[in-house]
Amino acid sequence: MKEKPSTPHQTVFEQIKRQDENGNDFWSARDMAKVLEYSEFRHFKPVIERAKEACINSGNQVADHFEDILDMVSIGSGAERQIEDVKLSRYACYLIVQNADPAKEVVALGQTYFAIQTRLQEIRQMEAYNQLATENEKRLFLRNEMKKHNTQLADAAKDAGVIEPYDYAIFQNHGYMGLYGGLDAKGIHRRKGLKAKENILDHMGSTELAANLFRATQTEEKLRREQIKGKTKANQAHYEVGKKVRKTIEEIGGTMPENLPVADSIRKLGKPGEEKPVKSKNKKKDGN
Repeated sequence: MKEKPSTPHQTVFEQIKRQDENGNDFWSARDMAKVLEYSEFRHFKPVIERAKEACINSGNQVADHFEDILDMVSIGSGAERQIEDVKLSRYACYLIVQNADPAKEVVALGQTYFAIQTRLQEIRQMEAYNQLATENEKRLFLRNEMKKHNTQLADAAKDAGVIEPYDYAIFQNHGYMGLYGGLDAKGIHRRKGLKAKENILDHMGSTELAANLFRATQTEEKLRREQIKGKTKANQAHYEVGKKVRKTIEEIGGTMPENLPVADSIRKLGKPGEEKPVKSKNKKKDGN
């Protein structure tokens, strides 16, 4: 087992990531306990147990994500001893940060990091996505995912009290401003050189679409999980999620979304026998 070398921009969760003999990424429960600011490992064990229970409730096998192992630690003078540890998958870490103390800032960071990384892994493992060979095919796939999740986000926002189209536009702008470093929809249009009537999402490459997909899915989950009520609180939640996604992109050394290249309209794409995306009649749910 070995830890991956870190870079200055990596999150602390990237820095403690390890690889097994087969090159698979995993995390040590003891490392996670320290990072999540638990003074003793015994205080962290209940968090692991709650995460295992959540794993079962989600229909996954605990053994696939939590593996009891023995690790070697130095006790001085070159001597080592074995200690009990748990080998955690990325999904296990996601469940752990969801069940850790939410008052800790590092836990909130972990929730965003592992939510994004887990979603990325899910997309990569999806058979339909893995069969896509070109950038345009990936764009079409992610754009359709974005439409679906924007509909779900609109429903969650409505439940929170964002009902009128004008208020929903403001709500969407808060998410954009968090993710795009303060730029709202109009600002993104100007930055990208898009016309007023051109849909921002239709001119995104797969990387930018993925970032916005994470923003939408995580905001929906936050609104529902925390039962957020009121337009102001919903707007702030969307902004905070967008900002956290941006921070994660920065920490893994990615390109900020406003600096990604503009792609040709996705509505021009499509193969023979494949339906092209159609313009949504409900602008509120499609998002701009």
